Amino acid sequence: MAKSQFDSDHIFMGPETALIVHPEVKQSHGLRHLDAVIEEIEGLAHAIMLEVAHTEIINVNEIKAGHFFGSGQRENIAIIVKELEPDIVIVNHTLSPVQQRNLETALGVKVIDRTGLILEIFGARAQTKEGRLQVELAALDYQKSRLVRSWTHLERQRGGAGFMGGPGERQIEIDRRLINDRMTKLKKELSVVKRTRELGRKSRERKPYPVVAFVGYTNAGKSSLFNAMTGADVFAKDLLFATLDPTLRRMELPSGQEVILSDTVGFISELPTHLIAAFRATLEETIHADVLLHVIDCARTDYEAQRQDVIKILKDLGIDYEQDHRILEVYNKIDLLDDETRAEFQRKARFNDNVLIVSAHTKLGFEALLQDISDTVGMARVHARFVIDYSDGKAISWLHDHAEILERDDQDDGVRVLISIEPAELSKFTSQFGYKNRI
Repeated sequence: MAKSQFDSDHIFMGPETALIVHPEVKQSHGLRHLDAVIEEIEGLAHAIMLEVAHTEIINVNEIKAGHFFGSGQRENIAIIVKELEPDIVIVNHTLSPVQQRNLETALGVKVIDRTGLILEIFGARAQTKEGRLQVELAALDYQKSRLVRSWTHLERQRGGAGFMGGPGERQIEIDRRLINDRMTKLKKELSVVKRTRELGRKSRERKPYPVVAFVGYTNAGKSSLFNAMTGADVFAKDLLFATLDPTLRRMELPSGQEVILSDTVGFISELPTHLIAAFRATLEETIHADVLLHVIDCARTDYEAQRQDVIKILKDLGIDYEQDHRILEVYNKIDLLDDETRAEFQRKARFNDNVLIVSAHTKLGFEALLQDISDTVGMARVHARFVIDYSDGKAISWLHDHAEILERDDQDDGVRVLISIEPAELSKFTSQFGYKNRI
């Protein structure tokens, strides 16, 4: 990793300021209202501890290949930069490497785009070794063509991906060869970590506990719901990307069925494709889950746009949203709605089997949620009864590893068990050990 131009005793003097420039490109945000778009990009800046000095909205009819903005628009931005003297300009759009460099030259200040900002946040949020490796790999891939400094003083201060830097940066210390060497090393490290995690997942698959995965737009309240259901203490704050690394907890449903709950990274509109690829391995817990809880913040005016963004990303992960019976849509924060709007969601839940309304704060709707989780898990499992010979320890051990033993009664003729098991596993057991189902 290259050294920063800043001395090791460089002191971060407090919040850095950002000028946000939002290009209002025709139909760039679909169902989402402009106010919600601005709120989101400002939230992203706050998530990396930047103080937003001003947000400028610019109508863009035609994106310019060299600078993104036209000459008159660049002059207006330059005037604002001169007046406010921000440490960084954030453009709420994807910029090409050429556009980014040319804007930096024209404005005389560091410029990053939406992708760079999200990478910076991911770098600050990743806690596990795999998460940090994935972020760094995605950051280097993004950076490779941009010829910007890689690891700056902000890496030490914020723990981010290090794109933001300072306006005094001029010298490029990492060239493509060094980046490629680092990426090769990271991929090797990731392959080792991935093999270890894959073994862990396969081990869980051999256990009787189904997996219930939380998915949803960032800040929809997934972690708050996760905490309310499990009594866990997962970091849950009103911040975009508050949770990045997956968290697993075991809980017992009212039916007595034990399940593993998995809380994962939140999604966001225009999530960079190479970030989706980087975190695909982490999201395998979601792909292979028995139940998917799509948590939606129904208190937002743009909740439908956020819902569609999540559906799109799930489809990118190979999940057929419309046909997948595992998915339950959980409309969270119902306690924040007025009576009329709440009644609309209650009607929606009444006429859609896969829709629930809850409040992680008040636990409203939890009874129905837990019942639906239990029912969905049950759709993929069957009950069976066997009488196992006391001498057949292997069969008893196999059932402990592959099924949930609901009842056990030791009788003279053998061990009588009632199990919950997936049909494919039931077939394996009967063919391997020769026992017949007594139900």
